[in-house]
Amino acid sequence: MSWGTLPGEAKIDTEVEVTLREHPPAMRFRDMNALVTGAGKGIGSMISLALAREGANVVVSYNKSEAGAKEVSDQIVAMGRKAMPLKMDVTKWGEVKAAVEKAWSEFGPLDVLVNNAGDTADKQMSWREITEESIDHTIAVDMKGPLFLIHEVGQRMLQRKKGTIVNVGSHVIVLGSPRAPQYAAAKSALIGLSKSYALAFAPWVRINTACPGYVESDMLRKRKDWTPERRKHVLDHTPLKRIARPEQVVPMILFLASDDSINMTGNIIVADGGYTMPGA
Repeated sequence: MSWGTLPGEAKIDTEVEVTLREHPPAMRFRDMNALVTGAGKGIGSMISLALAREGANVVVSYNKSEAGAKEVSDQIVAMGRKAMPLKMDVTKWGEVKAAVEKAWSEFGPLDVLVNNAGDTADKQMSWREITEESIDHTIAVDMKGPLFLIHEVGQRMLQRKKGTIVNVGSHVIVLGSPRAPQYAAAKSALIGLSKSYALAFAPWVRINTACPGYVESDMLRKRKDWTPERRKHVLDHTPLKRIARPEQVVPMILFLASDDSINMTGNIIVADGGYTMPGA
């Protein structure tokens, strides 16, 4: 079966052998270049720093968190790696194209892309409050943004015949979200994007999606609906009896970005302490 080819691309009729990269212990990304979106704060900044600690040079992409992106970049440079803060509104395809071209030409070819930027529609407390503006924005950030980046970065990776892409999803793909249906819809669409491009770019570029559950970030704690009663309900229905801290999401991202997941593509990992497990 043919999954489609680019102009001039040879059809693959034989088995593709992959050799694992050799690297010192805990240096899975040595001499590799990565781009992380939404990297000026929160989990995105933690992912960027974790990649750098394991040897990566990092393009620290941001939209509004310029000061945070520069601070993260400075920390990465202090580790002896390269870093570049890069302004990019992921909802604008033209801006994504220009930013990716700049990263590729000035920083170097990318080996890893982490689509972390997202919008949870956190100010919306119920489906009754949904607006067309919120629908458009959430879908633009959580679905169109990753599509633009996968398309622009992925096709360049495909030409080099190497690269990994990790999309950050959510366990709402299992649960749905009566609070923000547009958020659940966008994250569900992200799974379709991941699988579609994983097939299109195989066998050279691997694309997987990490779906964390509740993460007790500053943003979650500030939400009006994150009451002590709701937190207790979540804990009571989570088999592991804990809610993830932001830094606990990072290892899953690095696993999917590294050769540790060499035989995975188009896959989804849900890591929510068992909250969405049947019977939980």
